[in-house]
Amino acid sequence: MTDTTGATGREPRRQRVDAQRNVGALLEAAKAVFDTSGVDAPVKEIAQRAGVGVGTLYRHFPRRADLVKAVIESRIDALAESAPELAATHAPGAALERWLHRYTELLATKRGLATALHSGDPAYDGLPDYFFQRLEPAVGALLDTAAAAGAVRGDVDATDLLWAIAHLCLPVSDDRASRRTQRMVGVFIDGLRRDASPG
Repeated sequence: MTDTTGATGREPRRQRVDAQRNVGALLEAAKAVFDTSGVDAPVKEIAQRAGVGVGTLYRHFPRRADLVKAVIESRIDALAESAPELAATHAPGAALERWLHRYTELLATKRGLATALHSGDPAYDGLPDYFFQRLEPAVGALLDTAAAAGAVRGDVDATDLLWAIAHLCLPVSDDRASRRTQRMVGVFIDGLRRDASPG
């Protein structure tokens, strides 16, 4: 009796690994290209930077909106996942402050992403829910720890923070405007510290 599990068991797994690697490379390439050239950059440029063919790009992301959405979700994921890392390496108040500045960068400095989000394309309909589902627990944990340590006031919640800073951060491409946004977020964070108490 011939054992056929070897090759047939390995090949699909290898294909899955290759596909995951290609998707990762495409997302990293798209982030870099979108940051420098905006979301309307040629897909050929993204594929070349990722080291794959345009056909591979379209196989994973049939429409530009699919790629833009995946890039936004990957940035949201990275920001959410950075919260426990910051909590493990910084004091509670500093961890929260660093996370909020990263949040500011996500909101304010990504060329064309806000325009894409407000384009009315149904591909983006689920992103607001995804945004809050991923980021509220992340910043909420940092905020609770900072409040318990007396580093920030205790009457602000995660939703307050996400909404307030989002309204401070108009998407900009100008470096000076971006620096002003960061400065105003710093003022906002200083306000969180004032009269800080654990409760």
